[in-house]
Amino acid sequence: MTAVESEGVGHQQHPSLLYAIKQVELAIRSHLDTLLKPYGITALQYTALTVLQHSADLSAADLARRSFVTAQSMGEMVDTLQRQGLVSRHTDPQHRRRMLMTLTADGRRLLAECDDAVNALEAAMVAGLSWRQRRALRVYLDSCRAALH
Repeated sequence: MTAVESEGVGHQQHPSLLYAIKQVELAIRSHLDTLLKPYGITALQYTALTVLQHSADLSAADLARRSFVTAQSMGEMVDTLQRQGLVSRHTDPQHRRRMLMTLTADGRRLLAECDDAVNALEAAMVAGLSWRQRRALRVYLDSCRAALH
């Protein structure tokens, strides 16, 4: 039995993986909020903008799901991002009652300005890992995410 296997559920010497993952998420969010403050956005707003960068024309409900926030929180966030000129809304041509969100040119520019700082944070987070470990971490995290969908 390997050291990892011996740390199974019955041996609670270390915090659970869920706890460890949550701690990493909270640390990332805290650092992102600090990094993004000069740009006038929060970590949650940054997440929503990056979702729109990769998937244009999303409804508020779809954007909320992909950004891991409630629909109500997303509504307030979209209002703020629209006032800042970072997103725009337009009517869905197939469902006239539904509004879709798109990243504006200003939103794309802002994300590009944030790239270096965000990339540096990610690099710092994985600095103690080899290239192979980084690749494995990505595979493991993708597997965990897929298992929960």
